[in-house]
Amino acid sequence: MNSETTWGQGQQNDSVKVVSITEAARINNVTRQAIYVAIKQKKLKATKDSTRWTIHLDDLEEYRKNKYSRTKSMFDGELLFDNRKGYYSVNQAAKILGVPAQKIYYATRVGLMKAHRKGAAWVIHTDDIRNYQDNYLNRRPKVG
Repeated sequence: MNSETTWGQGQQNDSVKVVSITEAARINNVTRQAIYVAIKQKKLKATKDSTRWTIHLDDLEEYRKNKYSRTKSMFDGELLFDNRKGYYSVNQAAKILGVPAQKIYYATRVGLMKAHRKGAAWVIHTDDIRNYQDNYLNRRPKVG
């Protein structure tokens, strides 16, 4: 094993792989600040070796698995955006339809698309997404 290691590529210590904050940020596709905040909030385990933070890859993987995600949000004991049952968030609906999320919010506000409020979130059923697509997005303007 080579004792000289570039921090950008991780460090090998007794066959336990550790990375710097910079490398952890690159792996998670977030900023260094986000990693640092996660460490300070004790959401991500890390050790400080004199001046540098090091993070075991196992701990980074555990953090990634447990990280907050709106798709995992619950309401009254049920998954809020249960895609298997046909329920989607505004952002998910926008992605499905290939339009900006603001267009979905507008469509729900003016009554072109049905959405249901569950707590702080808007939930849209796949049937309502399809109806909006068929009746408003795919409608051809009349030539006249």
